Amino acid sequence: MVPLHPQQVPGRSDRLRWIVPAGVLTGTGPLAEVPEPLAALVADGTLTRIALEGEAVVTCLGADRTWTREGARVRSALHAALDDPAGWIPADGAPDDDALLYGVAREVLAGEAGDFVRSHGGSIGLVGVRDGIVTVRLGGACHGCPASWFTLHQRLERQLRRRHPGLREVRNATFPVSLFGRPHDSSETPS
Repeated sequence: MVPLHPQQVPGRSDRLRWIVPAGVLTGTGPLAEVPEPLAALVADGTLTRIALEGEAVVTCLGADRTWTREGARVRSALHAALDDPAGWIPADGAPDDDALLYGVAREVLAGEAGDFVRSHGGSIGLVGVRDGIVTVRLGGACHGCPASWFTLHQRLERQLRRRHPGLREVRNATFPVSLFGRPHDSSETPS
């Protein structure tokens, strides 16, 4: 049985992210089809949306449903569905990777990575996402702090890469050099 670890999605009580081991599922984005019995939970309205985010399956509860009542059913269905990796079919016309990465970056910044920055008197804002590059702007105590590179790389980039393997890099819009020492091309930084 594949181990699952449920994780709340900040600001979204109707969603749970189910962390799965690396390599169990691949891809990102919404799904057109999922294996039974997970498909039955979509058909009966228990779940309204299922998407992949790197090493996680994100589930969204239907109206008037609670995780207290439905969590065990969803977990059991996920365990069964993970035994059929070929049954996970991506949706046609899925949002592009940058749009998915943007949503993941917003959630990560609203959660643990952003909380860490705020706990040190700093601020971090999402500037944009383009071609797999996430650009952020550090402020407050983080602006010019020598440890900001470590915070971006060890906290933000690691969490983003785990949830969206298509991430190319994280850049701080405040400095003209990327985290990897390459000069920014100003045309690449979204506004």
